[in-house]
Amino acid sequence: MRSYYKYILMAFFCMTGVSCKKYLDVAPDNVGTLDYAFRNRNEAESYLFSCYSTMQQLNNVIYNAGFTTSAEIIYPNNLTANFFDQSGFNLIRGVQSTGSPVLNYWGGSVGNVNIFQGLRRCNTMLENIDKPIDLTEPEKKRWIAEVKFLKAFYHYYLIRMYGPVIIIDKSFPIDAPADSLKRKRSSIDESFAYVVSQLDAAIPDLPLTIENQTKEFGRITRFIAMSVKAEVLATAASPLFNGNPDYAGIKDRSGKSLFSASYDGTKWKAAADAAKAAITECEARGLHLNTTPPTTAVNSASDEVKQLLTLQSSVTGKWEQNPELIWALNYGFGYQGFVIPKLTSDAVSMANTYPSNWAVPIAEAELFYTKQGVPINEDKTFDYAGRFTPKAGDDANKHYIKQGYETAQVNLGREPRYYASLAFDGSVWFGNGKVNESDAPYVQARGIFATAGPKSSNSTNITGIWPKKLANYQTVMDKTFDVVNFQLPIIRLSGLYLLYAEALNEAEGPSAEVYKYIDMVRARAGLQGVQASWTAYSTNPGKAAGKDGLRQIIHQERRIELAFEGQIGWDLRRWKELQEVLSKPLQGWNINEGNSAAYYRPNTVLIPVFGVKDYLFPIATQDIIINENLVQNPYW
Repeated sequence: MRSYYKYILMAFFCMTGVSCKKYLDVAPDNVGTLDYAFRNRNEAESYLFSCYSTMQQLNNVIYNAGFTTSAEIIYPNNLTANFFDQSGFNLIRGVQSTGSPVLNYWGGSVGNVNIFQGLRRCNTMLENIDKPIDLTEPEKKRWIAEVKFLKAFYHYYLIRMYGPVIIIDKSFPIDAPADSLKRKRSSIDESFAYVVSQLDAAIPDLPLTIENQTKEFGRITRFIAMSVKAEVLATAASPLFNGNPDYAGIKDRSGKSLFSASYDGTKWKAAADAAKAAITECEARGLHLNTTPPTTAVNSASDEVKQLLTLQSSVTGKWEQNPELIWALNYGFGYQGFVIPKLTSDAVSMANTYPSNWAVPIAEAELFYTKQGVPINEDKTFDYAGRFTPKAGDDANKHYIKQGYETAQVNLGREPRYYASLAFDGSVWFGNGKVNESDAPYVQARGIFATAGPKSSNSTNITGIWPKKLANYQTVMDKTFDVVNFQLPIIRLSGLYLLYAEALNEAEGPSAEVYKYIDMVRARAGLQGVQASWTAYSTNPGKAAGKDGLRQIIHQERRIELAFEGQIGWDLRRWKELQEVLSKPLQGWNINEGNSAAYYRPNTVLIPVFGVKDYLFPIATQDIIINENLVQNPYW
């Protein structure tokens, strides 16, 4: 394990050994302890890593609203076993409240993460950075830049959830009056401006790359910070926060407006400029889309399967070997046992430990394009009305569907990302200990007697579709469960390309530059360009020529390319599209049926509950009472 990991873990255990502090407690830690913490470079570096530790702990997807509320994955709420805290997944069932908010990052700890505590440590670091006499000036500048990035990111995390935030720019004296700690929320524009100012201050002094990967891998670089800045500005420009009429007239107790009253199109131009600058910096450091198939545990595979492995390894490949991974967190993704279907009879015996029960709704699967690169309900060559009709896997689809096995017609003739991201009844699964395509297992999910079918209430995939994208193909679930871990990306280059295309389209409308960056992502996925695909195959051939139509295409492209990565839930919020997504029942296959005709009948498994108020998280009533300067979020 890298030395960096060691320091992060040390900081984590130190934190969990003390009581959690509320966000109002922004006074510095014990002065005597601080003098010791900054007495020399080594001690100060340990404190720097404690500033990082809050960020590293944000890796757990079950506490990420962008992951759990996106409707990309459904987790059943009727289990008799508690595998993990499922409250985040339950948010789309309407369980949120002001009395005891779910994912309450404002007022306390969520999964041992306290963001305001992390901000306090960052401020303490900056206020004491001059004390170590053996700290060189270049290293000091870098550390200051890193901490300013962390402050920006922690504030941004809160903004995405709560909108206007209390800016924690400094520590208060240890004897500060209690009333001085009762801070007001800044406006949404002030909140974003503060985050951008911290990023702008940090970027020039951050390293271009990490040279000592053994000790420093995972620390912030310039291209990471620039990519985060692009995302921050795109969020500020998006409909949720840019002239949202739902928030018009929302003021604090002094009468100050907390949200911008009118739309500002120049915000999209700023976002586009930042995204292009980030792309330029990333590419200058050697980042590029991953187009090379992995060779480990691959002996004999067709070009079609190699393409799927290339797409999969863009997410599950090792960070240090993945040319398009801009930023991830050092802790690994710990839920592969929930996303891999049972592929062998021996694997069934592990159902109570590794339940394979993260379920993808049919609506999410239908987002993916046909092989022609257009939506299934627009493709002139695709039988949309007959998509649920059973049909045997044929020679044209043999690399994706078990040949001769009866599946639904909707599973045939789809784009490569469909087969790289999803597992379903009849789909081929390369890997799981098999190195030859000819030996690859396939999913058998129909009925209780099928290997991947329902076995118990705890180990049933309630839709019959698995998020294959979140499994490393080298992980084996058979007689034993042998995990090949990976770090789930926060930002990939493909996502940055699409963010740039989105921002530029909003700022200027369709252009060759917009198409270029969408098409680069599509080409890696084996698809023609946007204009060529829509002109040749869509029932709406002019869709890509207009700003509104191209917006729809870009949004769908992001939802496909970044599916299951913890990003789409945030996208749907900032676009103000999550309410529409969650207005429809979430459906799966009729999983208890063994006959294909009966199995492939959509069955409602969850009716989501989501209203306008749910776009922002509530502040706990207790915190509103403690700090009379706070106002609750709209409609709560």
